[in-house]
Amino acid sequence: MKTVLVASSKGGVGKTTLSTNLAAHFAVDGKNTVLVDADRQGSSRHWAEKRAQLESAVLPIDGTRRDWDKHVPGDAQRVVIDAAAGAHGAELAHFLDVADAVIVPVLPSMIDIEATVPFLDTLAKHPRIRKGKLPVGLVGNRLRPWTNASQQYMEALRQWPYPLVAELRDTQAYVLMAGLGRSLFDYHSQQVREHQADWDPLLKWIKRA
Repeated sequence: MKTVLVASSKGGVGKTTLSTNLAAHFAVDGKNTVLVDADRQGSSRHWAEKRAQLESAVLPIDGTRRDWDKHVPGDAQRVVIDAAAGAHGAELAHFLDVADAVIVPVLPSMIDIEATVPFLDTLAKHPRIRKGKLPVGLVGNRLRPWTNASQQYMEALRQWPYPLVAELRDTQAYVLMAGLGRSLFDYHSQQVREHQADWDPLLKWIKRA
């Protein structure tokens, strides 16, 4: 079983979008997949409930409960944890203890980049991250790569001690698909395949983790 934690210091950075699409990718790939929703808004759980009738269904679990791990089936092959918005290192400790990889989405703005620095500092205090046993990867999200701003902010992230493992372009398709309980990986049009390609570096990084 591989467990991936998606966490950020603030809301609105696409944490749930990353979590749901990642869970859908694993499920479409034939893996028994669990989505742990630790945010009290329950957006990830609602998404999973909407796709319950699909062959590639994802099992939602309430991650706001401390005993969430006891509800993960023994045959689960992939677990994606959508952390609560604004949760920091100490609040994430019980997830960091079991995760195989941590993904931190960052928007291309100075406000988001500045907010991410102290968040990463709190993560670095966890023993597994401090000892290099738990990899942390940054994901540039909602990018407009044709703009100088996006390019400059991503270049800044490349200088950080954690790797920039993916650069995901901005598209309204994520919003539309979320309302249907679907994901980028449930479709096969040319336009969707181009966005799926943005995920390849992230998926390879997770596989190595």
